[in-house]
Amino acid sequence: MSTETFLQHLQERVEQGAPEWLTSRRQSAAESFARQGFPSPRQEAWKYTDVSRIAESRFTLASDAALSEARLAALRLQVDDAHRLVFVDGLFSAEHSDIGELPAGVVVEPLSQALMQGREVLGSQLGRLTGEDFSPFAALNTAFAHEGVLLHLGRNAVLEKPVYAIFVSRTGESAVMSHPRLLIRAEQGSEASLIEHHIGEHEAANFTNVVGEASLDANARVRHYKLQEASQSEYHVSSMHIDQQRDSLYASYNLNLGGALVRNDLISELNDENATTEFWGLFFGQERQHIDNHTQVNHNAPRTYSNESYKGILGGRARGVFNGRVYIKRDAQQVRGYQNNANLLLSDRAEIDTKPELEIYADDVLCSHGATTGQLDENAIFALRARGISQEMARGLLTLAFATEVMEQIPLAEITERVERTVAGKLPDRFNLMGVVEDSDA
Repeated sequence: MSTETFLQHLQERVEQGAPEWLTSRRQSAAESFARQGFPSPRQEAWKYTDVSRIAESRFTLASDAALSEARLAALRLQVDDAHRLVFVDGLFSAEHSDIGELPAGVVVEPLSQALMQGREVLGSQLGRLTGEDFSPFAALNTAFAHEGVLLHLGRNAVLEKPVYAIFVSRTGESAVMSHPRLLIRAEQGSEASLIEHHIGEHEAANFTNVVGEASLDANARVRHYKLQEASQSEYHVSSMHIDQQRDSLYASYNLNLGGALVRNDLISELNDENATTEFWGLFFGQERQHIDNHTQVNHNAPRTYSNESYKGILGGRARGVFNGRVYIKRDAQQVRGYQNNANLLLSDRAEIDTKPELEIYADDVLCSHGATTGQLDENAIFALRARGISQEMARGLLTLAFATEVMEQIPLAEITERVERTVAGKLPDRFNLMGVVEDSDA
């Protein structure tokens, strides 16, 4: 599918009555995408990730959001006490959504509705952090900008229940593409959690291209859980940019379990003292999955803090990529920045390309970075087998233990249980973890 074909779809789907500022940005982004074209491995940022499969595929735009309640119930997390928004192939489904009552000063709504309402925050914030030149995929998302999630927290507003945004990808006669936009605006002293869940039906072969932007004022706190469970025939590209002011906290939990080809970009700007970023990531690949994570934390002010831990588990002929960069600006003293990438290869055909980076222009900092890659400890496997546990089950226990170090950071049991069940189910032999624990305690 050529660049021109993507733009032809854009011409067919321009909404009538869109605000002038959005029409202008769409046009500019479409021109930027036409100039850039799709990235190639000749570009350093895409060295290990070939997106030609996306460029050469044919995608349409969904025309309806039909989905049975039973099917949705089987796919989604059982997070009932939440402000729920459901999107089907990129289209908002009011039928399946339940935003519920919101406290004063809080807006949670689909982007399409926010555009109809003329929310001022959209004009000032959409595209402020993610410019159309960031990547061709960012430009493409902006060109199609129409649907997604707006989360606007007023001054000192606290949202007790999480916002649960579900993006369902259906199996259909033709592959579809969607370009969701996430916009988070957290004013001073506000607090909220967002669950971003991408789930694909078994044989779905669609393309999802997400752009997110989060702006946190002083003392704002946002926890962002992303669970990606696309089918193994799908393409998933995502970027998330965060702007943080004094005493703010942004915590990202990026969990990737699905997708044929996956690319995540995560960038945080720490712009004032005591701003803190936490990046926790887990990617699990089997068969021929390709999962690429690029992260960057920019310490632009003194006394800012970041902590990052990404873990990869790869089996079959899966390939993982981790490129994490911590940048400390000149005179940004007393910064603390930590970064680690640990990888577990379950097959001698699995592959990981890892590149942790530190770029420091200040002399009073405490930073570390590192990467490790290995296989399961044969001595640990032997010790477990000596207790009557089969080799397959022993391997499964040790694999889950490796993943648990990230899972322990996630306070939502619905997510951790889903990830643990998925990892266990994809191992060579399904096993009953609770049964093993009970046998071991006997």
